[in-house]
Parts: sequence; C-alpha cells; structure tokens
Amino acid sequence: MSDNNLDITANNPEQEQAEEVVGVQYSAGELEIGFNVSYLLDVLSVLEHPLGFRLSLSDEASSALLENAEAPSEGEPERLYVVMPMRL
Repeated sequence: MSDNNLDITANNPEQEQAEEVVGVQYSAGELEIGFNVSYLLDVLSVLEHPLGFRLSLSDEASSALLENAEAPSEGEPERLYVVMPMRL
C-alpha cells in the first residue's frame, strides 16, 4: 500500500500470478504485507456492507483488524475480525 493505492498480488505454486491496483483511503508510508487468501475470503464473506469494509494495519508483522466500514445498526453486535499476516 502506498499513497491511496492498494496493489494486490496473488500467486500460486504453479507460478501463476495476478495483480490488481485498487484505490483506497491510505496516507501513511509504504507498506508490504501478505495474507493467506483463504483467511481473508472467510472474513470478507461475512462482512456484507454496501459501503465496504475497514482494514486497520500498524506494520508488516502485526495482525490486521477487519470490520464493516460503518458502525452496526442499533441492536446489532459489532463484529471485528483479526487476520495474522504471513512472512514474505
């Protein structure tokens, strides 16, 4: 991540690779972090909010916090999910 861009790169054991750049709200220094895609997909499958989700990171070695972009409606519980990064 750098200057409001999230550069997503995926690869597999067969040496296939894909890359996508997505605009995000991000203004801190450059950050390179890796996650197991299965864990991210598990969390994203339950974060169903029309405004998206918030991904909070502090550094490459610390856990990531994922939550809905807006606070839950009254009576709904707040759902927070933690995903640990992989070493790159």
